[in-house]
Amino acid sequence: MKKDTHPDYHIITVKMTDGSSFQTRSTWGEANGTLVLDIDPTTHPAWTGGGQKILDRDGRVGKFNKKFEGFLGGSEKKDNSGESTSDKTASEKNESGK
Repeated sequence: MKKDTHPDYHIITVKMTDGSSFQTRSTWGEANGTLVLDIDPTTHPAWTGGGQKILDRDGRVGKFNKKFEGFLGGSEKKDNSGESTSDKTASEKNESGK
């Protein structure tokens, strides 16, 4: 094996976002250096199970939904109450007929 082909493996301190820290061995930086994390397992949604939010940039999600609106069956749109437009008009007709 060639000599001096592996990087220096030394002890560093890792500082988490909550202020706690621990020591580990790494090839990062210099010996006794401190690695300050911006994101760590206590704050990142991948580890905490946090909610995921879809950003609609340039209306792409809206364009997709409009394009495939009736693809899987009923082409009726739902309003905020959960009733389809045809159900709502039928119930409105019943109320007006009383």
